[in-house]
Amino acid sequence: MIGYPSLLPGGELGSDSHFVQMSDDEFLKESIGIVEKAQSRGVCLRILGSLAAYIRARDAGHGDLFKSLGRFGEGMPLFTDLDLAAYGKQRGAIDKIFRELAYQPDTLVNGMFGHKRLIYYHPQRKFHVDIFINKLEFSHDVEFGEKPGEGRLEVDYPTISPADIVLEKLQIHQINRKDLIDLITLFFVHDVQGQFGKQAIDGAYIGKILSGEWGFWYDATTNLEKVRALLQTLEKEGKLSPSQIQIVEQRMEKLLDYVNNTPKERNWEKRAKTGTKKAWYREVEEVQR
Repeated sequence: MIGYPSLLPGGELGSDSHFVQMSDDEFLKESIGIVEKAQSRGVCLRILGSLAAYIRARDAGHGDLFKSLGRFGEGMPLFTDLDLAAYGKQRGAIDKIFRELAYQPDTLVNGMFGHKRLIYYHPQRKFHVDIFINKLEFSHDVEFGEKPGEGRLEVDYPTISPADIVLEKLQIHQINRKDLIDLITLFFVHDVQGQFGKQAIDGAYIGKILSGEWGFWYDATTNLEKVRALLQTLEKEGKLSPSQIQIVEQRMEKLLDYVNNTPKERNWEKRAKTGTKKAWYREVEEVQR
């Protein structure tokens, strides 16, 4: 999960409510249905997070691999909520769509933080929806743009692009196993190329983004090393074969080549001199009721 759930109106979240309360197939159908309804209205909503990684794996014929790696552990559910990206210029239309679908808005969060985040609850409280406006703003920023036709959300459908999913995961300062699993899956199903392609991770774009902010670069490259370490654990557990690991490692190396060979901007070089002596990431606070 990218965001942090607020409490449901009228009480605490239940102990099992941190996971989606429907089957994976039902959740997938419901989520894509929301995006399709928005698309039919000319509203740009795109899936991100773990569900985006799963959709990528499923569409490439490797949905079973994603499930077998166990994001939360053996036998645990895969998903905690639905994460979407949207443009701020379409907030009014987005609210109308969710109200038509009988989703209940979190009036407190939407009222206070609606310029950057919206939350809606499934009609039967089976999951909640986090909608991130214009960008992800956590340990580091992942920009999507501010209005239709001028941003990155149109790059792909129904998820954000593979490169943006990778950046979404690499920006996490305190990354955990489930996000590393998502990265492994993405690298297994998508090659890394130096230009845009719906079925490839755009290494040149990621290199450009990381060349502008040393802190983002530092956490991203550190997280790739953590992916490498987890790969060895998964091999010992028999969850990945040597050939599968080789594919992931080779593609990560290709990405690192783009990142390392992209000329760094002046502010990157200036910040690099300070290094880790000064905090290089944003502390992420939970939004709660």
